[in-house]
Amino acid sequence: MTVSFGLGALCAEWPRAVACIGTFDGVHLGHRAVIAEGARQAREAELPLVLATFDRHPAATLAPGRRPKALAPLEENLREFAGLGVAVAVVLPFDAEMAAMRASAFLDDVLLAALRADRFVVGHDFAMGQGREGTADWLAARVATTVVPPFEIDGSRVSSSAIRRAVEAGDMGFAARLLGRPFALSGVIVGGQRLGRTLGYPTANLARTIDGVLPPDGVYAARFHAPQGVFSAALAIGTRPAVGGGPRSVEAYLLDYDGASLYGAACRIEIVERLREERDFPSLDALVEQMGRDVQEVRNVGI
Repeated sequence: MTVSFGLGALCAEWPRAVACIGTFDGVHLGHRAVIAEGARQAREAELPLVLATFDRHPAATLAPGRRPKALAPLEENLREFAGLGVAVAVVLPFDAEMAAMRASAFLDDVLLAALRADRFVVGHDFAMGQGREGTADWLAARVATTVVPPFEIDGSRVSSSAIRRAVEAGDMGFAARLLGRPFALSGVIVGGQRLGRTLGYPTANLARTIDGVLPPDGVYAARFHAPQGVFSAALAIGTRPAVGGGPRSVEAYLLDYDGASLYGAACRIEIVERLREERDFPSLDALVEQMGRDVQEVRNVGI
């Protein structure tokens, strides 16, 4: 998949294209249904599938105080697009100029002229342009458009908002069902207090790259993706009251890992199951005993 950041460097030499447009935060099952239909039509027409998305959630520009926490960083969304048949992803800056653009100008200048799209596949709740005036029906009245109906699981519509609620409630199983894969955190590994090493459970401390949604404080069974491979992990999110407290942190103990230092490495942590809430302990010995039980619970989950 080719990625273009903005239109300035884009050279669209294809004569026509099928296009999908949206924020696609988290690329959940509803988004995947839209993109899959776009890919199907592109294959049938022997045209590229071009996906237009944004560098931030529109609310970050339109109403910063109501901006929802992101489900995934842009790079993860792009990785998902690549596996769904997208030929070209165009990342547009949702700045004040973009927010003020009328739907007709966005259609004519961006989608038709710059991306050379002549047919569209969008979700049922699609809207573009100032004041969301360019609805799916508006678009369909002007150019060939397929509107994909809501994707439902057990009678409930799959949405980014529903996934945020599930993650914030610690229901990682339900979040995974809606996403089509486990919810994950991404970032780089940085140094911490190194107390875990003295307790026999050295941890990798994650510095996240986005201010995204987080599960509630507690301990989780996780799958840790590092340059050295993929490892089962006991993941702790919280303020660490048992060792004096501090800022909220995300740290993982990798089971059966005795390799090189992970400091500075980019990693991705898939959160599979919540094991327990965060607790204080009367002593370090009691904390170590619980950590041993947590590790065994991770093994029992069978990651």
